[in-house]
Amino acid sequence: MLRPEVLPRARTAALPAGPTDVTEAWLRNRRLSEHTRDAYRRDVTGWLSWCAERGLDPLRATFLDVNAYGRELESTPRGRDGRPLTPATVARRLSALSSWYDFLAKLGAVTANPVSAADRPRVDRDHSATVGLTPEEVDALIAAAEADTGPTAARNRAAVALLADLGLRVGELVSLDLSDLGTERGHRSVRFVGKGGKVRRRALTPGTAYALDAYLAVRAEAQGVTVPELTGPLLVTATGGRMDRHAVFRLVRRLAQRAGIAAWAKLSPHSLRHAFATTARSEGVPLEDVQDAMGHADPRTTRRYDRDRHNLDRDPAYAIWAARARRRG
Repeated sequence: MLRPEVLPRARTAALPAGPTDVTEAWLRNRRLSEHTRDAYRRDVTGWLSWCAERGLDPLRATFLDVNAYGRELESTPRGRDGRPLTPATVARRLSALSSWYDFLAKLGAVTANPVSAADRPRVDRDHSATVGLTPEEVDALIAAAEADTGPTAARNRAAVALLADLGLRVGELVSLDLSDLGTERGHRSVRFVGKGGKVRRRALTPGTAYALDAYLAVRAEAQGVTVPELTGPLLVTATGGRMDRHAVFRLVRRLAQRAGIAAWAKLSPHSLRHAFATTARSEGVPLEDVQDAMGHADPRTTRRYDRDRHNLDRDPAYAIWAARARRRG
């Protein structure tokens, strides 16, 4: 059998109207958040670069080429830690690529989607590699934020409160604008575009609302305006630009280290999202309510975030036994 690297390569023009135009048309055709659009754009660009390095026309790629690409992603060290991408990340990249080829097939640019027949990594849907946090560790992280000092301390407290109390994705957090804050039926609320491009609204807890009000008051005073006169992104840098996801990652780890959390170097903003789901379920919040709050289309995804789902304290056998005992009363 021919190995993928020795298959004949077509060297014709790669894509009609150019790869950038096609990719942007594909992204406009999908209801996606800006964060997801950026991720998908990077996924397709990575594939096109890989094809260009090998003189491969992406319109003539086969599942063997996709397999070779996937194997390379799984085995090539990259990033600061020098580790290959996880199977889940590779699977996500290939999923984006599959959607891109489906779009090309609808345009008639390809006859078949080469990713459909490719061998994608097996991903354990019942497990997440994200390092979680206990409720006590979340409390310690919040306490570290409250003790923070400096010109961005109020902003940092607001960011951590939104992550901890609402379980927002980091992309959702940094995309928030001041105009997204509002009220609904007596609740302070925040509106944002979630995964899949769906506009969602969440309630602000009293603690989160207080942290936001304090931050906006400090920001308004620094700018010499009133709070209602503030405009632009909700969370900004010291120079007034939008806070980015990398800054949030650094913030979470810095505060976690200060809080004495042993796994601080492995934490991410997503760790707080996992903690949100686990704590909500342990406090008796119904699965469907947690699912809605987190914006999951499938309840199995929500269950995967719940780190305590296998805790024997929650074994339904106890509830059945207790009910029987009451009947025998």
